[in-house]
Amino acid sequence: MSDRIIAVRTRKTVYHEGDTAVKVFDEDYAKYDILNEALNQARVENIGINVPKVLEVKMIDGKWAIVSEFVQGKTLAQLMKDNPQKKDEYLNMFVDLQMQVHAAKCPMLNKLKDKMSRKISEADLDATTRYELHTRLESMPKHVKVCHGDFNPSNIIVKDDGTPYILDWSHATQGNASADVARTYLLFWLNGEIDMAEKYLDLFCKKSDTAKQYIQKWLPIVAASQSVKGKPEEREFLINWVNVVEYD
Repeated sequence: MSDRIIAVRTRKTVYHEGDTAVKVFDEDYAKYDILNEALNQARVENIGINVPKVLEVKMIDGKWAIVSEFVQGKTLAQLMKDNPQKKDEYLNMFVDLQMQVHAAKCPMLNKLKDKMSRKISEADLDATTRYELHTRLESMPKHVKVCHGDFNPSNIIVKDDGTPYILDWSHATQGNASADVARTYLLFWLNGEIDMAEKYLDLFCKKSDTAKQYIQKWLPIVAASQSVKGKPEEREFLINWVNVVEYD
């Protein structure tokens, strides 16, 4: 399979095999996380968004794998890199797609607030900070919008005819869309694309008529939640986002 590698991610590798994409997870990857990812993807297949369909979940040489439809195209990240003059056009497409996700409903998905609350409790933070984060989370309006949880340009494949498909639904939940936006904003920062992060946030707020301050209120909550499973080098960065906040 090594000659057909599409992408290598942390603890997983994606291969192209015929008309399928095969995501193979490392042996130590939790079975429940893999099954949850397949379940999330299956749940969002019929909510009006272009998502590669799950075909099967199986074992390959002692490792779990998810087999999905193969979508021929380039990632939005690659297109942005190859066509810097079109970056603004691609950013517009990116924001429109995320708003399309948020406009959908999928009642079977796990609740974002429950996940965030659990992660804050697990975070390596002092009790006072955890209390403040829990309090802030509880005060946030309760929504049931579809939240991707890892919405970034490398998780969007654009076919040659311009049709975009959204990949990697392992973190999908239903909840407040501004938490999802805060997560994407932090992902740009983590990738060193600070100017892009600010342009993205400005554009999303303008298109969705959302106050920037509202999304900024989510940043410490999302950063704390993400720090639990974050890579060591990312963890310090994320904890800084938790600590810089001025609590009301």
